[in-house]
Amino acid sequence: MSIQRVRSKRAKTNVLLADPELKGYVPDTDGFDRQTVEKMLEKYGMIYVKPVNGTFGRGVIRVDKTDSSSVYRFQSGEKRYEFPTFDELYSKLLSVKKPKPYLSQQGIHLLKHRGRRFDLRVMVQKNPQASWETTGMIGRVAHPRKIVTNYHAGGTPKSVETLMSGHLTLKQRSSFEARLRKLGVSVAEALERKFPRLKEIGIDIAVDENHKPWILEVNTLPDPYLFKKLSDKSVFRKVYAYAVAYGRFKRRKRKL
Repeated sequence: MSIQRVRSKRAKTNVLLADPELKGYVPDTDGFDRQTVEKMLEKYGMIYVKPVNGTFGRGVIRVDKTDSSSVYRFQSGEKRYEFPTFDELYSKLLSVKKPKPYLSQQGIHLLKHRGRRFDLRVMVQKNPQASWETTGMIGRVAHPRKIVTNYHAGGTPKSVETLMSGHLTLKQRSSFEARLRKLGVSVAEALERKFPRLKEIGIDIAVDENHKPWILEVNTLPDPYLFKKLSDKSVFRKVYAYAVAYGRFKRRKRKL
């Protein structure tokens, strides 16, 4: 049986929103049009617009409205734009975004490590007993000039311990990590009910200033090699072994 991949962010988000346990972890997400962008910007002050189908953070744009001076801004890649009116912002947004369907999402103000925003990647896989298991967690620190944290966009991988130790005590961190592991399995189980051939997911988690985790995105073909960046090499070995067991990678032939 082949491993299933689900490209549509909207399809995956809809599954999570339909689950009573998980919907509270999902930022407000809607379509992309003039009225929606303006309404969400007024409500949240900061939103992200992103391609419905996309990887590695490509095409993601951060849009802000400042309360004090009513200045509108957005950033795409390393380029920043500023406008005195929403109409001017939206017009430029249309010319900068990729020619594909987009969605709008409530912006979460990420925690920072040494002045740089970070989020977390939670890896969840089918283990050899065919049960879901959270096998790895890693942080991703954004490039100083970019809005996305992806490694392929210049983000820096760091351990969750390193990133959260400045925000939580040891006891709090242990409880927080246990919560993420449980959340990861719950997300995988919910998605499997809709997409029964899933074998692995990578969940991008934002942590806000109140230390609440938010599910930004779920990837169904996550990069296992990211975990090679951890000093604890046993994490990658487990992630890779599970991926081999369910057929994503071929078994390596041992040299005689």
